[in-house]
Amino acid sequence: MPDPRVISSETAYAGRLFNVSLDTIEMDGGVIAYRETIRHPGAVAMVPVTAEGNLLLVTQYRHAAGRRLLELPAGTLEAGEAPLAAVSRELQEEVGHRPGKIEPLGGFFVAPGYTTEFIHLFVCTELEPSTLDADDDEDIEVETLTPGEAIAALESGEICDAKSVIGILRWVRQVESRNR
Repeated sequence: MPDPRVISSETAYAGRLFNVSLDTIEMDGGVIAYRETIRHPGAVAMVPVTAEGNLLLVTQYRHAAGRRLLELPAGTLEAGEAPLAAVSRELQEEVGHRPGKIEPLGGFFVAPGYTTEFIHLFVCTELEPSTLDADDDEDIEVETLTPGEAIAALESGEICDAKSVIGILRWVRQVESRNR
């Protein structure tokens, strides 16, 4: 089946972090459809692992969720920024460490039905203390969890955002496959 053809696209909203476009597309067979799409530059999420094997997570207020969430550190890509560069920058801003080793864990589309946002996942080890100024609007606290505590937080629903669930589970699978 051929991909739909874009007939028109207009920006309905241009924001600081993303834009919203209204698109008219022609589907196979000539059907005209309309799509509202959040155009996002993408992001990175990190699984920072200490020398002791613990995970560094952050709690921060998430307005859309209406509460503080326990999450993996993450951040939006800046214009033209490579994901690897964003990893080092964001980890220093959010947890006060620079990674000595960065390994890709894949990535995923957040919600491809309505947004272009793709999150690149990385495991960060050989952490060294190093801080960069956080964004003025961030209210972040760093928490250290053992792998068992992180899994328990997933199972209890305390960790409930997709990037953290996916990142932690992919990291656990990676560790398990290396230990076989």
